[in-house]
Amino acid sequence: MKQFKKSVLLLLLLVASALFVVACGTDDDAQEPGEDPAGEETDEPAAEGGDLVIAQLSDAVSLDPHGSNDTPSSNVAYNIYEALVVQDENMELQPGLATEWTMVDDLTWEFTLREGVTFHDGSEFNADVVKANIDRVLDDAIASPRSFLYDMITDVVVVDDYTVQFETEYSFAPLPAHLAHNGGGMISGELIEADYEAIEDGEEPGSVISNGPIGTGPFVFESWTSGSEIVLHRNDDYWGENAHLDSITFKVVPEDSTRIAELETDAAHISDPLSPSDVARVEGSDGMHVNRQPSVSLSYIGFNAEKEPFDDPLVRQAISMAIDKDAIIDGIFDGAGIPAIGPIAPDVFGYDDSISGLEYDVEEAKALLAEAGYEDGFSTTLWTNDQRERVDMATYVQAELENIGIDVDIEIMEWGAYLENTAAGEHDMFVLGWTTVTGDADYGMYPMFHSDNFGEPGNRTFLANDELDDILIEARQNPDEDERLALYREAQEILVDEAPMLYIHHQEFLLGVRDEVQGFWQHPTQILMLKDVSLAQ
Repeated sequence: MKQFKKSVLLLLLLVASALFVVACGTDDDAQEPGEDPAGEETDEPAAEGGDLVIAQLSDAVSLDPHGSNDTPSSNVAYNIYEALVVQDENMELQPGLATEWTMVDDLTWEFTLREGVTFHDGSEFNADVVKANIDRVLDDAIASPRSFLYDMITDVVVVDDYTVQFETEYSFAPLPAHLAHNGGGMISGELIEADYEAIEDGEEPGSVISNGPIGTGPFVFESWTSGSEIVLHRNDDYWGENAHLDSITFKVVPEDSTRIAELETDAAHISDPLSPSDVARVEGSDGMHVNRQPSVSLSYIGFNAEKEPFDDPLVRQAISMAIDKDAIIDGIFDGAGIPAIGPIAPDVFGYDDSISGLEYDVEEAKALLAEAGYEDGFSTTLWTNDQRERVDMATYVQAELENIGIDVDIEIMEWGAYLENTAAGEHDMFVLGWTTVTGDADYGMYPMFHSDNFGEPGNRTFLANDELDDILIEARQNPDEDERLALYREAQEILVDEAPMLYIHHQEFLLGVRDEVQGFWQHPTQILMLKDVSLAQ
């Protein structure tokens, strides 16, 4: 990758910007439920049947909702499993498998469950199953990467068949939002028992669940050909209104150009994601359009704070100041997003617009490196998976860091291995993203930066800061909204100085969608909302 020189790269970026300038989207750009691709309401009845084909970049890692924390897995699992609470398009909480909830006292939440719901295996959904699921997430033997979502829960109390209480170690206001996370997806109680039996026979936790997932959702698992496709079919016994589609096929298509070609030839209906550089191609083609969705996500380049020289915050600050984020957003993402000052997006509770980030200043970056003892620079590696924008971002950063004496070697890895190795802390620098799916700063900061969450739960920078740890714990335990905001302001100020990552931008999600796809929308958390999708005949 070292043959990519700065002058050539910048020329390519300028040409790309001139050819494919795309304005940042607004809420009006996203296709809302009940609209056709042009954004106009239609009274026509939804068409029934058909197989929706989604060409996606990466395969799922696991179909155990307690056993993975990546978007490709969540997109599939969201259609199989359901949570007690759901978030609408405005990130507002709505009833899911629970019809209502209330905070009984500072340490107790009570949820009333929906009656008449059955799992795909015919077993009943009730309070015992809720307890079995949450107990499993918190079971050390399972080692769920999503246990941090519920580690404040000390007991799940079955009040009656359809009433359950969560007792917490401390007051935790965001609990309903955490229960809306896909990590709170409810698995069949019988399947959980079968998985535990397999563990006793030497199988890995979650292996039975991932190979034959069973939830209450609108679609039922049919097959998974690893590295190729996952197929779901409609749940005709769904407790709510049935889905319109016969089936959904999540097809693994790693190459951007191939995903677009499949849209053009009607071999796929949705390209996930759509590269910004392909926007003009989709917009210029008949029969397809670009779906835009502002997000609560963050793209970033992380530093391994346990490894030299990244254990020195001066080095981390220097690299952050050596990179022009606007050039990345305009040249690589074609303007699809806004610069990030810190880890959380403006629409997330806890965001503070008074925080000043590290400004782009190459001379100051050189001075900081010299102060840290690296006046002559150093050599390092930058890891990424094979998503085009991430590779382009890595290439741009490689060229820019050469200006301050840092020699960067880029390594491109397969998605599953990439997640595993960054969780193990084997990297120097890495390109990744995080979405604050609960809409609360607790999720955007506690798993990412608290020292209890090294590795797979989210803290892949391996940052350990005692003051920050204390603030993040106090903020999640404090029921007072104003005091929580003040604490998150302090946390964001610390994260500017600590600079565990180069905060790039809060992106606008882009998808290529064929015009016959109706009723589709994408959530601000990136999840594809497919239950009400139909295919025009």
